[in-house]
Amino acid sequence: MKRILTGLALAAAATLVTATPAHAAPVNPAKALQKQFVKGHGVRISEKSRMSVDGKSLGTSTTTGRLEFGKSGIVASDIRTSSPKGSLSSLFAAPPRIISIDGHSYVQGGLYSEDLPDGKKWVRYSGQPSGSTYNQLIDIFEPKVLKLVLSHAKSSKSGLYKGSVTYKDLAKAYGSRLDGSFAKIKIDYALKTNSKGLITSLTSSWGLDFGILGNSRSTTETRYVGWGSKVSIKAPSKSVWIDVKDLGEDSDVPQEIPDNALKEIPEGSLNSLAN
Repeated sequence: MKRILTGLALAAAATLVTATPAHAAPVNPAKALQKQFVKGHGVRISEKSRMSVDGKSLGTSTTTGRLEFGKSGIVASDIRTSSPKGSLSSLFAAPPRIISIDGHSYVQGGLYSEDLPDGKKWVRYSGQPSGSTYNQLIDIFEPKVLKLVLSHAKSSKSGLYKGSVTYKDLAKAYGSRLDGSFAKIKIDYALKTNSKGLITSLTSSWGLDFGILGNSRSTTETRYVGWGSKVSIKAPSKSVWIDVKDLGEDSDVPQEIPDNALKEIPEGSLNSLAN
């Protein structure tokens, strides 16, 4: 009997000890992210995006990259994207590789490497580094966007934030405007954090019925690894790049590089498709 009582007492004590952390308030992901902004450090990303029409897969786009931080956010990025034909990123000519640093973006591959002058391997554009990829509509490094998804989510003790926002609300957080039928499209998301409140993965999905063009569905999962690791990103050597302005009007190289798929959509263009 003594052993049983002792065992019960130990079990009860263990339960109390293990249960205590569960009552601790979860770490705010936005505050945890701010603490990561240390010069010379950053994070790595890996991503898979799948799109289908009427249940038929259009393939999987993959993205990998590194983000370098400064005291107030991202100061440089190096992103690589591989896209099958028919995906969102291929539809909008997402660059296979793009390095952004010091107010410029250097692009290489696909349309951006055709008919370049001898010795030139990169095309330079004006552009700031960003934490967004082309397929992931939700950019956690945009303060207003992160605030939006956190405020619309239900948090759990395991660090999972699940919720949904409309295209209209998300566009507004990016500083854009979207009206009409497409503004009502719902984007479902699941954001996971670790014990420190750092985001480890973000999955977003949306569906759209284009009528006779078919029912489309897209799901993108982005993983964030190596928070706080040392990251150093450099611009390509001046000898191997050419500014897009110096290519001339007859060049087949795009005069501009696309932004995130949602931010790239001109006002009214989606609405015209829906009508």
